[in-house]
Amino acid sequence: MGIGARARREPAGVALVDDTSRLTWAELADQVRAVAAEMLAVADGDGARVAVTGENLIPTLVAHAAGICAGVGTVALSRQLTAGEFADLLVDAGAVAAVAGPAGREGIARAATSARLRAVIVHGVSPGQHPGWTDWADWTGSDRPLPAIASRPARPPLVYTSGTTGRPRGTEVRWTAPTPGTAAGYAAALAARSAFPPGPHLVVGPLAHNGPLSCLRHLLSGQPVVILGRFDAENVLRLIEAHRVTSSVLVPTHFARLLALPADIRGRYDVTSLRSVSHTGSACPPDTKRAMINWFGPVLVESYGGSEAGTVCRITSDEWLARPGSVGRCVPPFEAVVLDADNAPVGAGEIGVLGFRAPADRGIRYHGDPVKTAAAYLAPGVFTLGDIGFVDADGYVHITDRLADMVVSGGVNLYPAECERVLADHPAVADVAVIGVPDADLGETLRALIVPRGEPPGPGELDRFCRLSLASYKCPKSYEMLAELPRNAMGKLDKKALQRSYWRSERTIAG
Repeated sequence: MGIGARARREPAGVALVDDTSRLTWAELADQVRAVAAEMLAVADGDGARVAVTGENLIPTLVAHAAGICAGVGTVALSRQLTAGEFADLLVDAGAVAAVAGPAGREGIARAATSARLRAVIVHGVSPGQHPGWTDWADWTGSDRPLPAIASRPARPPLVYTSGTTGRPRGTEVRWTAPTPGTAAGYAAALAARSAFPPGPHLVVGPLAHNGPLSCLRHLLSGQPVVILGRFDAENVLRLIEAHRVTSSVLVPTHFARLLALPADIRGRYDVTSLRSVSHTGSACPPDTKRAMINWFGPVLVESYGGSEAGTVCRITSDEWLARPGSVGRCVPPFEAVVLDADNAPVGAGEIGVLGFRAPADRGIRYHGDPVKTAAAYLAPGVFTLGDIGFVDADGYVHITDRLADMVVSGGVNLYPAECERVLADHPAVADVAVIGVPDADLGETLRALIVPRGEPPGPGELDRFCRLSLASYKCPKSYEMLAELPRNAMGKLDKKALQRSYWRSERTIAG
């Protein structure tokens, strides 16, 4: 249907909601048109982009939607970056302007000169607070004519992913396959098919990340979006009930916090409107996932992939209940390929480096980085997301570890994820990470870092539990109790941060 069609059919209907304001479809259509015209005026060079700090506020989505419709590439940046990080990414992306909200404006302010920005547009602050900057209201209220844009090249939003190197690299979102050649074609392709069922979609994660940002597809297809500012578990339930939310994207950390609510609060809200809850970012503890399915119903859909490639595997609740631990079958046109150390294919059930065969237009491409792009390929047409795993006889993909997370102990390759999956099933374990720590004899050994649920379990108890499922050499040699484990906004464990305190340098492997 699209924003314009919905605005003509239902001009007063609610299109966008955040913690403090809302837009009707008519207001949204007017703002997207006005901002598109202003973007074209400021980003008048080939390849020029406009950065948008990922505030969970209405202007963030309006700016990205306008960029898609105008053929002006937008860049999604975390609002939490330092000035130096902002400057590096603004230059890397070729951004000539930035739209910033309350949380990101100070970092952008310090980065603007070194990044040589032509304009900074701010929202959520008092007009005139930053002399020389443009107030968002001036953009959304602009009457600048919108030039002909039908033939402008398509410019998908650019997001940044750190990968295993620690240096963020940009990649265009993969929301259509293939990306149409023109901006008009791209906007029409996104409007033709949302990633979610009809009805209000709830944004919970930060709008600088690909998963939460995919709500743009829903909005462009003429479906309403509700944006949650700061995560609050009960507020999530309140919004689901109040807006009759049909879909959302969550990570396992969100699940755990929702389940931690007292039973009377969880039972207070009606969540039966939900039709699809996508989860991604990190592996979900089996007990947590089962509890969420029992509560929300079989609406959980796990997506495995990356910003670089989009979703490559998907598994429904019913499939996962039959095959716990799998991330599902490949989504066409992807095909899973598992290779050994010599890059030779292995059989069903055998662990190796997990790759995906894909057509050229669906392969991985990093912005301005042909070396990193080439390094993502195991063979011509076969890329990897850096994981180790296997494919079972029925074609279901299982992840056993990150390729860069392997620990070599006494010359034997160990995969921490095997221990983590086992220990996560222990009733006294709320969260777990297994890392390699230095050992004078073996080079490295496995150490389990445990966040206990209630009374901390003893090392002997955990060791016995682990040995019930794994060979003794695969089990951790030591255990440590922690109050929490560091995770990023999308729920991924920060293994490097955990390892640093055990090693004498930035190098966190033996040898």
